[in-house]
Amino acid sequence: MSWRETILDYCERLDDRFWSEPLNAVSNAAFLISAVSAYAILRRRDGRDLPALALIGVTAIVGLGSFAFHTLATRGAMLLDVIPIAIFIYGYFFLALRRFFGLGAWTAAGVTFAFAAASYTVDASFTGLNGSIAYLPALAALISFSALLRSRDPETSKGLGLSATTFAASLVFRTMDRDVCGVFALGTHFVWHMLNALVLWLLLTTAIKRGPA
Repeated sequence: MSWRETILDYCERLDDRFWSEPLNAVSNAAFLISAVSAYAILRRRDGRDLPALALIGVTAIVGLGSFAFHTLATRGAMLLDVIPIAIFIYGYFFLALRRFFGLGAWTAAGVTFAFAAASYTVDASFTGLNGSIAYLPALAALISFSALLRSRDPETSKGLGLSATTFAASLVFRTMDRDVCGVFALGTHFVWHMLNALVLWLLLTTAIKRGPA
């Protein structure tokens, strides 16, 4: 395995040229827009929410990392795509346990570690859905958190529920990308980027509105 090996996993990419995935590359601007918009909301609420600020920064890095992957398209560049996404998922999971459920730092860290291990097991044990199985634990967590908060914190529950619904839709477009190549050469992966950027924005604004514990 070479870190320079070209990844031809998407409808748009037919070769190893830098701009072989124009829509998949440019659509990552949506993550930067989400980060800037969330930061503006944070600033209006005094801007001292450091955990939210950190996740806003990670959101911007998600966009930059995904842009790098969809332009360089190498196995090494893939790490620039998947690592920031993982940091956001587990970072937000930890923040949710602390902020929405009031767990202590060590307890929240332990639960987050267990969730990460379970997510890895699911990803390693099952294949299919064009790699989207790796994101199903995160979707399940959002649905579970929203359900658990329905009575005690309806506003936060609504925000997480809307995030889960949008995330589910984005996963559909991510999954169907290869299947539509024959009828739509551009594929649907770029829609995953735009909807997923909306998911991150919804999650960020939900956390910001809830405020630090």
